[in-house]
Amino acid sequence: MDPNILPIITGAGALLLGILLGKLIFSKNTKKKIQEAELQSESIIKEAQLRAETIRKEKELEAKERFVQMKSAHDKEVMEKNRKIGEGENRIRQKEQSINQKENNLTKQIKENEAIKENLNRQIELVNIKRTELEKHQEEHIRRLEKIANLSAEEAKSQLVESLKHEAQTKALAMQQEIVDEAKQKANKEARKIIIQTIQRTAAEQAIENSITVFNLESDEVKGQIIGREGRNIRAIEAATGVDLIVDDTPEAILLSSFDPLRREIARLSLQRLVADGRIHPARIEEIVEKTRKQIEEQVMDIGERTVIELGIHGLHKELVRMVGRMRFRSSYGQNLLMHSRETANLCATMAAELGLNSKLAKRAGLLHDIGKVPDEESELSHALLGAKLAEKYGENPAVVNAIAAHHDEVEMEYVISPIIQACDAISGARPGARREIMQQYLQRIKDLENLAMSYNGVEKAYAIQAGRELRVIVEAEKVTDQDSDKLSFEIAQKIQTEMTFPGQIKVTVIREKRAVNVAR
Repeated sequence: MDPNILPIITGAGALLLGILLGKLIFSKNTKKKIQEAELQSESIIKEAQLRAETIRKEKELEAKERFVQMKSAHDKEVMEKNRKIGEGENRIRQKEQSINQKENNLTKQIKENEAIKENLNRQIELVNIKRTELEKHQEEHIRRLEKIANLSAEEAKSQLVESLKHEAQTKALAMQQEIVDEAKQKANKEARKIIIQTIQRTAAEQAIENSITVFNLESDEVKGQIIGREGRNIRAIEAATGVDLIVDDTPEAILLSSFDPLRREIARLSLQRLVADGRIHPARIEEIVEKTRKQIEEQVMDIGERTVIELGIHGLHKELVRMVGRMRFRSSYGQNLLMHSRETANLCATMAAELGLNSKLAKRAGLLHDIGKVPDEESELSHALLGAKLAEKYGENPAVVNAIAAHHDEVEMEYVISPIIQACDAISGARPGARREIMQQYLQRIKDLENLAMSYNGVEKAYAIQAGRELRVIVEAEKVTDQDSDKLSFEIAQKIQTEMTFPGQIKVTVIREKRAVNVAR
Protein backbone atom coordinates (compact mmCIF):
# COMPACT_ATOMS: atom_id res chain seq x y z
CA MET A 1 0.00 0.00 0.00
CA ASP A 2 1.17 3.38 -0.88
CA PRO A 3 2.40 5.11 2.19
CA ASN A 4 0.80 8.37 1.04
CA ILE A 5 -2.65 6.79 0.92
CA LEU A 6 -2.55 5.46 4.52
CA PRO A 7 -2.77 8.87 6.13
CA ILE A 8 -5.73 9.72 3.96
CA ILE A 9 -7.57 6.53 4.92
CA THR A 10 -6.76 7.08 8.55
CA GLY A 11 -8.06 10.68 8.38
CA ALA A 12 -11.27 9.55 6.68
CA GLY A 13 -11.87 6.89 9.25
CA ALA A 14 -11.34 9.36 12.02
CA LEU A 15 -13.77 11.75 10.36
CA LEU A 16 -16.35 9.02 9.94
CA LEU A 17 -15.88 7.94 13.50
CA GLY A 18 -16.28 11.55 14.66
CA ILE A 19 -19.50 11.84 12.67
CA LEU A 20 -20.88 8.64 14.15
CA LEU A 21 -19.98 9.70 17.66
CA GLY A 22 -21.57 13.14 17.04
CA LYS A 23 -24.80 11.52 15.82
CA LEU A 24 -24.84 9.23 18.85
CA ILE A 25 -24.32 12.15 21.24
CA PHE A 26 -26.94 14.30 19.38
CA SER A 27 -29.49 11.46 19.53
CA LYS A 28 -28.96 11.15 23.27
CA ASN A 29 -29.31 14.94 23.83
CA THR A 30 -32.42 15.04 21.65
CA LYS A 31 -34.04 12.27 23.60
CA LYS A 32 -33.22 14.12 26.81
CA LYS A 33 -34.67 17.36 25.50
CA ILE A 34 -37.76 15.53 24.25
CA GLN A 35 -38.23 13.94 27.62
CA GLU A 36 -37.71 17.29 29.37
CA ALA A 37 -40.15 18.94 26.97
CA GLU A 38 -42.71 16.23 27.59
CA LEU A 39 -42.29 16.61 31.34
CA GLN A 40 -42.57 20.42 31.02
CA SER A 41 -45.67 20.13 28.81
CA GLU A 42 -47.23 17.73 31.27
CA SER A 43 -46.58 20.17 34.15
CA ILE A 44 -48.00 23.08 32.07
CA ILE A 45 -51.08 21.01 31.23
CA LYS A 46 -51.56 20.11 34.88
CA GLU A 47 -51.09 23.74 35.91
CA ALA A 48 -53.58 24.89 33.24
CA GLN A 49 -56.07 22.26 34.39
CA LEU A 50 -55.64 23.44 37.99
CA ARG A 51 -56.15 27.10 36.95
CA ALA A 52 -59.17 26.16 34.85
CA GLU A 53 -60.62 24.27 37.77
CA THR A 54 -59.96 27.25 40.08
CA ILE A 55 -61.59 29.69 37.61
CA ARG A 56 -64.54 27.37 37.16
CA LYS A 57 -65.09 27.19 40.92
CA GLU A 58 -64.74 31.00 41.25
CA LYS A 59 -67.29 31.54 38.45
CA GLU A 60 -69.64 29.05 40.06
CA LEU A 61 -69.30 30.93 43.39
CA GLU A 62 -69.92 34.28 41.66
CA ALA A 63 -72.92 32.84 39.86
CA LYS A 64 -74.30 31.47 43.12
CA GLU A 65 -73.77 34.84 44.89
CA ARG A 66 -75.42 36.72 42.04
CA PHE A 67 -78.29 34.28 42.05
CA VAL A 68 -78.64 34.75 45.83
CA GLN A 69 -78.59 38.55 45.42
CA MET A 70 -81.14 38.48 42.58
CA LYS A 71 -83.30 36.12 44.58
CA SER A 72 -83.04 38.41 47.65
CA ALA A 73 -83.93 41.48 45.56
CA HIS A 74 -86.79 39.59 43.97
CA ASP A 75 -88.01 38.48 47.38
CA LYS A 76 -87.83 42.08 48.66
CA GLU A 77 -89.74 43.35 45.62
CA VAL A 78 -92.36 40.65 46.08
CA MET A 79 -92.62 41.49 49.79
CA GLU A 80 -92.94 45.23 49.01
CA LYS A 81 -95.65 44.56 46.45
CA ASN A 82 -97.43 42.28 48.91
CA ARG A 83 -97.15 45.00 51.57
CA LYS A 84 -98.59 47.63 49.22
CA ILE A 85 -101.36 45.27 48.20
CA GLY A 86 -102.08 44.65 51.89
CA GLU A 87 -102.13 48.36 52.62
CA GLY A 88 -104.42 48.95 49.65
CA GLU A 89 -106.73 46.22 50.86
CA ASN A 90 -106.71 47.76 54.35
CA ARG A 91 -107.58 51.17 52.93
CA ILE A 92 -110.35 49.66 50.84
CA ARG A 93 -111.69 47.88 53.92
CA GLN A 94 -111.55 51.11 55.92
CA LYS A 95 -113.34 52.97 53.14
CA GLU A 96 -115.97 50.25 52.96
CA GLN A 97 -116.41 50.45 56.73
CA SER A 98 -116.62 54.27 56.54
CA ILE A 99 -119.13 54.09 53.70
CA ASN A 100 -121.20 51.54 55.56
CA GLN A 101 -121.10 53.68 58.70
CA LYS A 102 -122.12 56.78 56.73
CA GLU A 103 -124.88 54.81 55.07
CA ASN A 104 -126.14 53.67 58.45
CA ASN A 105 -125.94 57.25 59.79
CA LEU A 106 -127.83 58.54 56.76
CA THR A 107 -130.47 55.87 57.20
CA LYS A 108 -130.85 56.83 60.86
CA GLN A 109 -130.95 60.52 59.97
CA ILE A 110 -133.58 59.94 57.30
CA LYS A 111 -135.70 58.05 59.78
CA GLU A 112 -135.24 60.80 62.38
CA ASN A 113 -136.11 63.47 59.80
CA GLU A 114 -139.24 61.56 58.83
CA ALA A 115 -140.22 61.35 62.49
CA ILE A 116 -139.55 65.08 62.96
CA LYS A 117 -141.51 65.85 59.81
CA GLU A 118 -144.47 63.84 61.04
CA ASN A 119 -144.26 65.59 64.41
CA LEU A 120 -144.14 69.01 62.70
CA ASN A 121 -147.12 68.13 60.52
CA ARG A 122 -149.11 67.19 63.61
CA GLN A 123 -148.10 70.42 65.33
CA ILE A 124 -149.04 72.44 62.23
CA GLU A 125 -152.44 70.77 62.17
CA LEU A 126 -152.94 71.65 65.84
CA VAL A 127 -151.87 75.26 65.22
CA ASN A 128 -154.27 75.56 62.28
CA ILE A 129 -157.11 74.21 64.42
CA LYS A 130 -156.31 76.65 67.22
CA ARG A 131 -156.01 79.54 64.75
CA THR A 132 -159.43 78.73 63.32
CA GLU A 133 -160.93 78.65 66.81
CA LEU A 134 -159.21 81.95 67.71
CA GLU A 135 -160.51 83.65 64.56
CA LYS A 136 -164.03 82.49 65.42
CA HIS A 137 -163.73 83.87 68.97
CA GLN A 138 -162.31 87.15 67.64
CA GLU A 139 -165.13 87.58 65.14
CA GLU A 140 -167.71 86.89 67.82
CA HIS A 141 -166.00 89.38 70.18
CA ILE A 142 -165.98 92.06 67.45
CA ARG A 143 -169.69 91.49 66.75
CA ARG A 144 -170.49 91.93 70.46
CA LEU A 145 -168.45 95.20 70.60
CA GLU A 146 -170.19 96.54 67.46
CA LYS A 147 -173.56 95.68 69.00
CA ILE A 148 -172.69 97.51 72.24
CA ALA A 149 -171.13 100.64 70.55
CA ASN A 150 -173.53 100.81 67.60
CA LEU A 151 -170.34 101.20 65.39
CA SER A 152 -168.50 98.87 63.07
CA ALA A 153 -164.91 97.93 63.86
CA GLU A 154 -163.54 99.92 60.90
CA GLU A 155 -165.48 103.04 61.86
CA ALA A 156 -164.26 102.85 65.49
CA LYS A 157 -160.68 102.31 64.36
CA SER A 158 -160.71 105.25 61.94
CA GLN A 159 -162.22 107.60 64.54
CA LEU A 160 -159.59 106.61 67.12
CA VAL A 161 -156.71 106.98 64.64
CA GLU A 162 -157.90 110.38 63.48
CA SER A 163 -158.25 111.72 67.02
CA LEU A 164 -154.80 110.43 68.05
CA LYS A 165 -153.22 111.73 64.85
CA HIS A 166 -154.70 115.21 65.28
CA GLU A 167 -153.63 115.37 68.93
CA ALA A 168 -150.08 114.15 68.15
CA GLN A 169 -149.67 116.65 65.32
CA THR A 170 -150.80 119.53 67.53
CA LYS A 171 -148.40 118.60 70.33
CA ALA A 172 -145.52 117.95 67.92
CA LEU A 173 -145.93 121.31 66.22
CA ALA A 174 -146.06 123.08 69.53
CA MET A 175 -142.95 121.33 70.83
CA GLN A 176 -141.12 121.85 67.55
CA GLN A 177 -141.86 125.56 67.61
CA GLU A 178 -140.68 125.84 71.20
CA ILE A 179 -137.43 123.99 70.44
CA VAL A 180 -136.74 126.05 67.33
CA ASP A 181 -137.39 129.33 69.13
CA GLU A 182 -135.18 128.34 72.05
CA ALA A 183 -132.37 127.14 69.78
CA LYS A 184 -132.51 130.34 67.77
CA GLN A 185 -132.38 132.47 70.87
CA LYS A 186 -129.52 130.67 72.62
CA ALA A 187 -127.42 128.76 70.09
CA ASN A 188 -127.57 130.30 66.63
CA LYS A 189 -125.86 133.55 67.43
CA GLU A 190 -123.15 131.96 69.57
CA ALA A 191 -122.40 129.15 67.10
CA ARG A 192 -122.13 131.58 64.19
CA LYS A 193 -119.81 133.79 66.19
CA ILE A 194 -117.52 130.89 67.13
CA ILE A 195 -117.31 129.50 63.60
CA ILE A 196 -116.65 132.91 62.03
CA GLN A 197 -113.96 133.73 64.59
CA THR A 198 -112.32 130.36 64.04
CA ILE A 199 -112.21 130.74 60.26
CA GLN A 200 -111.00 134.36 60.45
CA ARG A 201 -108.13 133.44 62.77
CA THR A 202 -106.83 130.72 60.42
CA ALA A 203 -104.84 131.56 57.29
CA ALA A 204 -104.28 128.84 54.67
CA GLU A 205 -103.08 128.61 51.10
CA GLN A 206 -104.90 127.11 48.16
CA ALA A 207 -103.44 123.62 47.70
CA ILE A 208 -104.33 122.21 44.29
CA GLU A 209 -101.81 119.59 43.16
CA ASN A 210 -101.53 117.63 39.94
CA SER A 211 -99.90 114.36 38.97
CA ILE A 212 -96.93 115.76 36.98
CA THR A 213 -93.53 117.07 38.13
CA VAL A 214 -91.24 118.94 35.72
CA PHE A 215 -87.54 117.99 35.94
CA ASN A 216 -85.38 120.73 34.43
CA LEU A 217 -82.15 119.90 32.55
CA GLU A 218 -79.09 121.99 31.75
CA SER A 219 -79.15 120.88 28.11
CA ASP A 220 -81.07 118.52 25.85
CA GLU A 221 -77.97 116.32 25.44
CA VAL A 222 -78.69 114.78 28.85
CA LYS A 223 -81.98 113.37 27.51
CA GLY A 224 -80.06 110.82 25.42
CA GLN A 225 -78.10 109.63 28.48
CA ILE A 226 -81.32 109.31 30.49
CA ILE A 227 -83.00 107.31 27.72
CA GLY A 228 -79.94 105.06 27.24
CA ARG A 229 -79.16 102.55 24.55
CA GLU A 230 -82.43 101.14 23.18
CA GLY A 231 -84.20 102.83 26.09
CA ARG A 232 -82.74 100.58 28.80
CA ASN A 233 -82.00 103.45 31.23
CA ILE A 234 -85.47 104.97 31.07
CA ARG A 235 -87.03 101.51 31.47
CA ALA A 236 -84.84 100.84 34.51
CA ILE A 237 -85.89 104.18 36.08
CA GLU A 238 -89.59 103.50 35.45
CA ALA A 239 -89.31 99.94 36.84
CA ALA A 240 -87.44 101.06 39.97
CA THR A 241 -89.60 104.08 40.83
CA GLY A 242 -93.02 103.31 39.31
CA VAL A 243 -93.03 106.74 37.64
CA ASP A 244 -93.69 107.37 33.96
CA LEU A 245 -90.96 109.49 32.30
CA ILE A 246 -92.22 111.62 29.42
CA VAL A 247 -89.40 112.77 27.13
CA ASP A 248 -90.80 115.02 24.39
CA ASP A 249 -89.84 118.14 22.47
CA THR A 250 -90.08 120.35 25.55
CA PRO A 251 -86.69 122.09 25.70
CA GLU A 252 -84.46 121.23 28.67
CA ALA A 253 -87.22 119.45 30.60
CA ILE A 254 -88.53 115.95 31.35
CA LEU A 255 -92.00 115.26 32.79
CA LEU A 256 -92.39 112.82 35.69
CA SER A 257 -95.93 111.46 35.76
CA SER A 258 -97.42 109.47 38.67
CA PHE A 259 -100.45 109.71 40.93
CA ASP A 260 -98.24 109.21 44.00
CA PRO A 261 -96.31 112.37 45.01
CA LEU A 262 -93.86 110.26 47.06
CA ARG A 263 -92.85 108.26 43.99
CA ARG A 264 -92.45 111.45 41.95
CA GLU A 265 -90.21 112.96 44.63
CA ILE A 266 -88.04 109.80 44.75
CA ALA A 267 -87.76 109.83 40.95
CA ARG A 268 -86.92 113.56 40.86
CA LEU A 269 -84.16 113.29 43.48
CA SER A 270 -82.78 110.12 41.85
CA LEU A 271 -82.62 111.81 38.44
CA GLN A 272 -80.97 114.83 39.99
CA ARG A 273 -78.24 112.63 41.51
CA LEU A 274 -77.76 110.59 38.33
CA VAL A 275 -77.42 113.69 36.12
CA ALA A 276 -74.96 115.28 38.56
CA ASP A 277 -72.92 112.06 38.74
CA GLY A 278 -72.95 111.43 34.98
CA ARG A 279 -72.89 107.62 35.35
CA ILE A 280 -76.32 106.53 34.15
CA HIS A 281 -76.82 102.78 33.68
CA PRO A 282 -79.35 100.26 35.10
CA ALA A 283 -77.22 99.04 38.03
CA ARG A 284 -76.37 102.61 39.07
CA ILE A 285 -80.00 103.64 38.69
CA GLU A 286 -81.20 100.92 41.10
CA GLU A 287 -78.50 101.86 43.62
CA ILE A 288 -79.36 105.58 43.50
CA VAL A 289 -83.12 104.95 43.73
CA GLU A 290 -82.63 102.76 46.82
CA LYS A 291 -80.44 105.39 48.49
CA THR A 292 -82.97 108.11 47.63
CA ARG A 293 -85.81 106.03 49.04
CA LYS A 294 -83.95 105.71 52.35
CA GLN A 295 -83.22 109.45 52.32
CA ILE A 296 -86.92 110.18 51.76
CA GLU A 297 -87.82 107.98 54.73
CA GLU A 298 -85.46 110.04 56.91
CA GLN A 299 -86.94 113.22 55.45
CA VAL A 300 -90.45 111.96 56.26
CA MET A 301 -89.45 111.49 59.90
CA ASP A 302 -87.93 114.99 60.00
CA ILE A 303 -91.10 116.54 58.53
CA GLY A 304 -93.25 114.74 61.10
CA GLU A 305 -91.07 115.83 64.02
CA ARG A 306 -90.95 119.42 62.78
CA THR A 307 -94.75 119.48 62.36
CA VAL A 308 -95.54 118.25 65.87
CA ILE A 309 -92.99 120.67 67.35
CA GLU A 310 -94.49 123.63 65.47
CA LEU A 311 -98.00 122.68 66.62
CA GLY A 312 -96.84 122.16 70.21
CA ILE A 313 -97.99 118.52 70.39
CA HIS A 314 -95.95 116.38 72.80
CA GLY A 315 -95.70 112.67 73.61
CA LEU A 316 -96.74 111.45 70.14
CA HIS A 317 -95.61 107.93 69.29
CA LYS A 318 -92.78 107.70 66.72
CA GLU A 319 -94.92 105.70 64.29
CA LEU A 320 -97.62 108.37 64.41
CA VAL A 321 -94.94 111.04 63.89
CA ARG A 322 -93.72 109.14 60.81
CA MET A 323 -97.28 108.93 59.46
CA VAL A 324 -97.69 112.67 59.95
CA GLY A 325 -94.52 113.16 57.88
CA ARG A 326 -95.87 110.89 55.13
CA MET A 327 -98.89 113.18 54.81
CA ARG A 328 -96.56 115.68 53.14
CA PHE A 329 -96.45 113.42 50.08
CA ARG A 330 -100.17 112.59 49.94
CA SER A 331 -103.14 114.54 48.72
CA SER A 332 -106.89 114.29 49.30
CA TYR A 333 -109.12 115.56 46.48
CA GLY A 334 -106.13 117.57 45.23
CA GLN A 335 -105.49 119.10 48.68
CA ASN A 336 -102.16 118.35 50.36
CA LEU A 337 -102.96 116.07 53.29
CA LEU A 338 -100.39 117.53 55.69
CA MET A 339 -101.54 121.11 55.02
CA HIS A 340 -105.15 120.00 55.49
CA SER A 341 -104.34 118.25 58.78
CA ARG A 342 -102.36 121.23 60.12
CA GLU A 343 -105.16 123.57 59.14
CA THR A 344 -107.75 121.31 60.79
CA ALA A 345 -105.61 121.10 63.96
CA ASN A 346 -105.39 124.90 64.22
CA LEU A 347 -109.12 125.26 63.58
CA CYS A 348 -109.91 122.65 66.25
CA ALA A 349 -107.67 124.36 68.82
CA THR A 350 -109.29 127.76 68.14
CA MET A 351 -112.84 126.42 68.27
CA ALA A 352 -112.18 124.39 71.43
CA ALA A 353 -110.68 127.46 73.12
CA GLU A 354 -113.76 129.53 72.20
CA LEU A 355 -115.98 126.84 73.75
CA GLY A 356 -113.83 126.53 76.88
CA LEU A 357 -112.67 122.97 76.09
CA ASN A 358 -109.23 121.34 76.04
CA SER A 359 -107.59 122.99 73.02
CA LYS A 360 -104.45 120.78 73.10
CA LEU A 361 -106.51 117.61 72.94
CA ALA A 362 -108.60 119.02 70.10
CA LYS A 363 -105.46 120.07 68.19
CA ARG A 364 -104.01 116.56 68.62
CA ALA A 365 -107.19 114.96 67.28
CA GLY A 366 -107.33 117.44 64.39
CA LEU A 367 -103.77 116.60 63.31
CA LEU A 368 -104.34 112.84 63.48
CA HIS A 369 -107.87 112.68 62.06
CA ASP A 370 -106.67 111.55 58.58
CA ILE A 371 -103.73 109.24 59.48
CA GLY A 372 -105.82 106.36 58.13
CA LYS A 373 -105.05 107.69 54.63
CA VAL A 374 -101.30 106.95 54.94
CA PRO A 375 -101.09 103.38 56.30
CA ASP A 376 -98.07 101.12 55.76
CA GLU A 377 -100.34 98.35 54.49
CA GLU A 378 -103.60 98.44 52.59
CA SER A 379 -106.72 97.69 54.60
CA GLU A 380 -110.39 97.12 53.85
CA LEU A 381 -111.40 99.53 56.63
CA SER A 382 -112.34 103.13 55.88
CA HIS A 383 -109.66 105.71 56.63
CA ALA A 384 -111.56 106.98 59.70
CA LEU A 385 -111.87 103.55 61.33
CA LEU A 386 -108.32 102.59 60.34
CA GLY A 387 -106.98 105.86 61.77
CA ALA A 388 -108.82 105.24 65.04
CA LYS A 389 -107.40 101.73 65.18
CA LEU A 390 -103.85 103.06 64.69
CA ALA A 391 -104.33 105.81 67.29
CA GLU A 392 -105.63 103.27 69.81
CA LYS A 393 -102.73 100.93 69.01
CA TYR A 394 -100.18 103.64 69.80
CA GLY A 395 -101.79 104.69 73.09
CA GLU A 396 -103.74 107.84 72.19
CA ASN A 397 -106.44 109.32 74.44
CA PRO A 398 -109.88 107.64 74.01
CA ALA A 399 -111.36 111.06 73.14
CA VAL A 400 -108.87 111.39 70.27
CA VAL A 401 -109.62 107.85 69.10
CA ASN A 402 -113.36 108.49 69.10
CA ALA A 403 -112.96 111.85 67.32
CA ILE A 404 -110.95 110.19 64.53
CA ALA A 405 -113.42 107.32 64.11
CA ALA A 406 -116.52 109.54 64.22
CA HIS A 407 -115.50 112.42 61.96
CA HIS A 408 -117.42 110.81 59.07
CA ASP A 409 -120.33 109.55 61.25
CA GLU A 410 -119.24 105.91 60.99
CA VAL A 411 -119.42 105.47 64.78
CA GLU A 412 -121.32 107.34 67.48
CA MET A 413 -119.73 110.47 68.94
CA GLU A 414 -118.98 109.93 72.65
CA TYR A 415 -116.91 113.02 73.51
CA VAL A 416 -117.43 116.76 73.18
CA ILE A 417 -114.45 117.30 70.88
CA SER A 418 -115.73 114.78 68.29
CA PRO A 419 -118.21 117.19 66.59
CA ILE A 420 -115.50 119.90 66.68
CA ILE A 421 -113.16 117.68 64.63
CA GLN A 422 -115.94 116.93 62.16
CA ALA A 423 -116.85 120.61 61.77
CA CYS A 424 -113.25 121.76 61.33
CA ASP A 425 -112.54 118.99 58.81
CA ALA A 426 -115.51 120.22 56.79
CA ILE A 427 -114.39 123.86 57.09
CA SER A 428 -110.87 123.03 55.85
CA GLY A 429 -112.11 120.94 52.93
CA ALA A 430 -115.06 123.15 51.92
CA ARG A 431 -113.27 126.49 51.57
CA PRO A 432 -112.88 127.77 47.98
CA GLY A 433 -109.89 126.32 46.13
CA ALA A 434 -109.17 123.64 48.70
CA ARG A 435 -110.11 120.50 46.81
CA ARG A 436 -110.64 119.17 43.34
CA GLU A 437 -113.01 116.23 42.98
CA ILE A 438 -111.99 115.14 39.47
CA MET A 439 -108.33 114.69 40.42
CA GLN A 440 -109.23 112.53 43.41
CA GLN A 441 -111.40 110.25 41.29
CA TYR A 442 -108.53 109.80 38.84
CA LEU A 443 -106.04 109.03 41.64
CA GLN A 444 -108.44 106.53 43.20
CA ARG A 445 -108.82 104.76 39.87
CA ILE A 446 -105.01 104.50 39.51
CA LYS A 447 -104.69 103.11 43.06
CA ASP A 448 -107.46 100.57 42.42
CA LEU A 449 -105.68 99.50 39.23
CA GLU A 450 -102.43 98.79 41.09
CA ASN A 451 -104.19 97.08 44.01
CA LEU A 452 -106.05 94.81 41.57
CA ALA A 453 -102.74 93.58 40.11
CA MET A 454 -101.14 93.16 43.57
CA SER A 455 -103.97 90.80 44.61
CA TYR A 456 -102.53 88.00 42.41
CA ASN A 457 -99.98 85.50 43.77
CA GLY A 458 -96.40 85.97 42.62
CA VAL A 459 -96.76 89.69 41.84
CA GLU A 460 -93.87 91.66 43.36
CA LYS A 461 -94.64 95.19 42.12
CA ALA A 462 -97.37 96.88 40.06
CA TYR A 463 -97.15 100.33 38.53
CA ALA A 464 -99.87 102.22 36.66
CA ILE A 465 -98.13 104.45 34.09
CA GLN A 466 -99.04 106.48 31.01
CA ALA A 467 -101.79 108.25 33.00
CA GLY A 468 -103.44 104.90 33.74
CA ARG A 469 -103.37 103.65 30.15
CA GLU A 470 -100.73 100.99 30.92
CA LEU A 471 -100.35 98.65 33.89
CA ARG A 472 -96.82 97.30 34.34
CA VAL A 473 -96.71 94.17 36.55
CA ILE A 474 -93.36 92.81 37.82
CA VAL A 475 -93.55 89.17 38.97
CA GLU A 476 -91.18 86.94 40.92
CA ALA A 477 -89.28 84.61 38.58
CA GLU A 478 -89.23 81.79 41.16
CA LYS A 479 -93.02 81.72 41.51
CA VAL A 480 -94.26 82.60 38.00
CA THR A 481 -93.16 80.85 34.79
CA ASP A 482 -93.24 82.29 31.26
CA GLN A 483 -96.50 80.47 30.52
CA ASP A 484 -97.99 81.73 33.79
CA SER A 485 -96.99 85.29 32.75
CA ASP A 486 -99.16 85.07 29.62
CA LYS A 487 -102.03 83.66 31.66
CA LEU A 488 -101.62 86.31 34.37
CA SER A 489 -101.64 89.15 31.82
CA PHE A 490 -104.87 87.80 30.31
CA GLU A 491 -106.56 87.30 33.70
CA ILE A 492 -105.67 90.82 34.91
CA ALA A 493 -106.96 92.35 31.66
CA GLN A 494 -110.24 90.41 31.96
CA LYS A 495 -110.67 91.41 35.61
CA ILE A 496 -110.08 95.10 34.76
CA GLN A 497 -112.74 94.88 32.04
CA THR A 498 -115.33 93.32 34.36
CA GLU A 499 -114.67 95.21 37.62
CA MET A 500 -113.47 98.70 36.67
CA THR A 501 -114.76 101.67 34.69
CA PHE A 502 -112.15 103.48 32.61
CA PRO A 503 -111.89 105.55 29.43
CA GLY A 504 -110.19 104.15 26.34
CA GLN A 505 -108.09 101.01 26.84
CA ILE A 506 -105.49 99.76 29.34
CA LYS A 507 -102.41 97.80 28.26
CA VAL A 508 -101.31 95.10 30.76
CA THR A 509 -97.58 94.24 30.61
CA VAL A 510 -96.23 91.40 32.78
CA ILE A 511 -92.44 91.47 33.27
CA ARG A 512 -90.59 88.34 34.44
CA GLU A 513 -86.85 88.78 34.98
CA LYS A 514 -84.43 86.20 36.42
CA ARG A 515 -81.40 87.64 38.22
CA ALA A 516 -78.39 85.64 39.48
CA VAL A 517 -76.29 87.68 41.91
CA ASN A 518 -73.03 86.63 43.58
CA VAL A 519 -70.38 88.60 45.44
CA ALA A 520 -66.63 88.16 44.91
CA ARG A 521 -64.72 88.76 48.15
